[in-house]
Amino acid sequence: MVLHGMVHGLYFGQSIRLFELRPGMVWPDGSWAFSRLLKNKAIRFLAGVSCLLADIGFVAGGVGVLMKWSFWSPVAIVTSIFSSLIFIIFWDGKLNKLNDKGGLAILINAAILTAIFVF
Repeated sequence: MVLHGMVHGLYFGQSIRLFELRPGMVWPDGSWAFSRLLKNKAIRFLAGVSCLLADIGFVAGGVGVLMKWSFWSPVAIVTSIFSSLIFIIFWDGKLNKLNDKGGLAILINAAILTAIFVF
């Protein structure tokens, strides 16, 4: 979970254009949910703040697991759902390059939720 959170930190940097994770990667520009309402700069800011919050949530959940604190499970559940929503609402609606748009993150979130509810 800590590593998954750190990847959200990378998406934070991508969002606010501190760097490009991959050449030509434009996520979250063109968000299907926000592009009609906001300009790309505002979309990037919202996505960046959201990714930063998810980063903090996953790191807190992962540390909670390692330290055997009781709060880790609800934090991980809420953060996994929140993270999935981030990548869904900031998705551009196109099926190409889903791994650049958080497709893998959604699968990891599903695995985290499954592990919590099964184990």
